[in-house]
Amino acid sequence: MAHYRNMAWLAAGATLIAVSTDLPEIARPGIWLALAFLLRGWRGMPTRSGLPSVGLALYAALAFATRASLPVGGPLYFVIVGGLTALGLVPLLLDRWIGERIDGWVSTLVFPMAYTAMEFLKSRMPDGPATWGSIAYTQYGNLPLMQLAALTGLWGITFVIAWFASTLNWAWERRFDWATVRAPALAFAAVLGAIMTGGGLRLAFAASPPATTRVAVVSFPRDLLVPREMFRIADGRMPVDGDVAVKLERLHDWFFENTEREARAGARLVAWPEMNFLVLDKDEPVALERAQTLAAKEHVYIAMALGTVSPGQPRPFQNKSVLVDPSGRIAFSYLKSRPVIGWEESVMRRGDGHLPVVATGFGRMSAAICFEGDSPDFVRQVGRGEADLWVLHVNDWPAIKHSHFEMAAFRAIENGAPLLRPASFGVSGAFDAFGRAVGETDHVSGGPVLVVDMPLGGVPTAYARLGDFFAWACVAGTAVGALLAWKGVRHGRESITGTAFSRA
Repeated sequence: MAHYRNMAWLAAGATLIAVSTDLPEIARPGIWLALAFLLRGWRGMPTRSGLPSVGLALYAALAFATRASLPVGGPLYFVIVGGLTALGLVPLLLDRWIGERIDGWVSTLVFPMAYTAMEFLKSRMPDGPATWGSIAYTQYGNLPLMQLAALTGLWGITFVIAWFASTLNWAWERRFDWATVRAPALAFAAVLGAIMTGGGLRLAFAASPPATTRVAVVSFPRDLLVPREMFRIADGRMPVDGDVAVKLERLHDWFFENTEREARAGARLVAWPEMNFLVLDKDEPVALERAQTLAAKEHVYIAMALGTVSPGQPRPFQNKSVLVDPSGRIAFSYLKSRPVIGWEESVMRRGDGHLPVVATGFGRMSAAICFEGDSPDFVRQVGRGEADLWVLHVNDWPAIKHSHFEMAAFRAIENGAPLLRPASFGVSGAFDAFGRAVGETDHVSGGPVLVVDMPLGGVPTAYARLGDFFAWACVAGTAVGALLAWKGVRHGRESITGTAFSRA
């Protein structure tokens, strides 16, 4: 009977993990219970015989949850899911290896430390998934909790969710006897209460932005090029002649005509989504000169997103962000440094990894491109540079458009900098320095233009200055716990403290 009960808990936890990113915001607290149920089922099983069941449940959950976000198919997809499953099992194994050798409620800290360390180290893997799949993102819309990202980055939010799971299980194993479980329950409640109160106060007492300005996003017309054509042009497989050359000419006219229209309507900054302005390398100087002339004529900033193609080169694609100021001067030209694994990685020339931060009439301004915004440690350059506004050019695909849009809110909070997100095949939008959306539109269903009054002015954050100190502390704490547990086993002790562990 106990076996079937534990399998039921595993199934419940896996199901909630599988659907957590697709649930509406009001239902996303389910991820808190997902880890709790998964942990409950795992702790009730013997290690060797239970591990395959846990692994299978987690594999099924991740295969369903990542079906849209992983840009690969075929056997490689299932191999990658297997790797993610193996990483997901590590915190569960460490919880058993270390946690059962610690006396008292301090053992509840093992799982959250290990889970946070796993998510963090996974995000730092070269050419890895960055922060995709972090459970912290499921808390989009919980603005008080999201403010914790200004201090700890995502990792504090992940820790709190996982700590809830381990605390609930600690109490569960002791039949919720209040005399026994009071200390961990009150400790967790006090910390969560302080986080929510602090986040609420941060929002309530946030100073009004020193200024706002009208900005516009112009995306490409969806009836002109389909994604397949865009990618084949970008990687040099489609010759740019005949009808294709005519389409690119129409594309260029579209962007300049609509940028001019929005500038004349009052926009002081017009931004374009990632790689939307496809241009051959030989034609790029003419396109830039045209943009400079337009910017000077209309006294507008143009944040161009160019996909420059050099046919015949081993890596023919350059993914660029170019800012032209109202004097017609190029304020910066930035080459994307972190490509998406797969197609883009195989065709793109990488930049030097240094995000631009320049003085403008809006204050200090920066930019990054799409997948780079999923790596908090990389775009922390925005916060360290004390940017007052930054542009994150994006080219999504419909299946991820909402989740990817929501991830950007955390980058705004971490860096304390308002964020403009021009997107194609996704959601264009703007966030203030506290992650509050101030405007959005869906390129697929809402049209190619977004106009919004953009708040300006950065807010200093601890995360921008101190970086991933909290995550590294979790890595160190997990490593120390594992070392002490290993030494305890070697010396024949049942617990790290040298006393017998009891589940009483």
